[in-house]
Amino acid sequence: MDIPRSNIARRRKIRRGIFGVLGLAAVAVITAGLSRLEPAAPSVEFTGIVGAVERGSMVRQVRGTGSLVPVRTWWIPAGTAGRVERILVFPGTPVAADTILLELSNPQLELEAVDAQWRQTSAEAELTSLEVSLRNELLELQASVARVEADYNEALLREEVDRELYDNGLISQRNLKLAQARVRELAKLSEIERKRLDIRGASQEARMAAQRARVEQARALHTLKREQVEALRVRAGTDGVLEQMKVEVGERVPPDKILAKVTDPKNLKAVVKIPETQARDVQPGQIASIDTRNGIVTGSVARIDPAVTEGTVAVDVTMEEPLPRGARPDLTVTGTIEIERLQDVLYVSRPSYGQAHSTVGLFKLSEDESSATRVQVEFGRTSVNTIEIVRGLDLGDRIIVSEMSRWDEYDRIRLR
Repeated sequence: MDIPRSNIARRRKIRRGIFGVLGLAAVAVITAGLSRLEPAAPSVEFTGIVGAVERGSMVRQVRGTGSLVPVRTWWIPAGTAGRVERILVFPGTPVAADTILLELSNPQLELEAVDAQWRQTSAEAELTSLEVSLRNELLELQASVARVEADYNEALLREEVDRELYDNGLISQRNLKLAQARVRELAKLSEIERKRLDIRGASQEARMAAQRARVEQARALHTLKREQVEALRVRAGTDGVLEQMKVEVGERVPPDKILAKVTDPKNLKAVVKIPETQARDVQPGQIASIDTRNGIVTGSVARIDPAVTEGTVAVDVTMEEPLPRGARPDLTVTGTIEIERLQDVLYVSRPSYGQAHSTVGLFKLSEDESSATRVQVEFGRTSVNTIEIVRGLDLGDRIIVSEMSRWDEYDRIRLR
């Protein structure tokens, strides 16, 4: 006989409740555990560049591009206005100081030069005529002075004779006084004539000086016009190579217009443009190397431009060695300037995104190089290809120095 159990249903409900609570607790525990798990490290097919941390001497350098520029450049201006008649020399031709580059024409100037010549000739003729005339006047005045002095001397003798006669009672006192008055009169007249002679001499010298000045003025004007006419034949003025001809036949040019450019291709310097953030450490006298694409030449910093142009600073580098064949003005070059040598420092190949005195996250390789973990690295001073390590890496650590920005959200990657 079966006996019904009245508490079976109740036990079943309790059991189900317990299982339900345990299931919910398990789900909660699993959910909490999963929420604390880090994302799985992505697998990266790595073909980038790896750098190893080293210790030793690090050379700080800055680099920039630029061009070769002549140390001396001559810009040849037009000495006077004119029209270009002929061009005799073309760019690239070696020239001497007296080489005629081109010829200008100016008929008005040539006419003025002829007129100036006639003015000079006329002024010189007037000077000669004035000199003869004044000489005649001076001679006449000197003759007059000589006559008055002769009369004065004669009057002195006459007065002396009359005094003796008066002393002997042979003439009256009146005659003696007349002789004495004649002496005094001629003495005053002689003094006046001498003063006239002195004044006339000074006056004539002043008139001669004025006429000589007019002659010099005419001569200077003639010389100026002659030089201006000669300047119509434009010369190089120095030895070198004609680099530019800036006018064409038939063109009218005003005075002082630049006609041509002459340079010395054997004496070149490099003008290198250094980024303004790196140029603060550049100083005159620092060693530099210039890559001309046909050889590397050693030089030194000669001048630093005080102004910034388009984010760069122009640095002049003078050459200490002969330039290789093919070097010419405006040739593109790359210049590397040595700033300083740091002794006994940690350094590594410069990452593509590393800046001086900054802290960045870099991927450091594991020992078996199967993975990389992000570490915070503090940089110090930089060079062209290397950068100083202040903290975050040790000697022998290997890091990825190529671009890894697409993995910025991960702290660890697997390499394959």
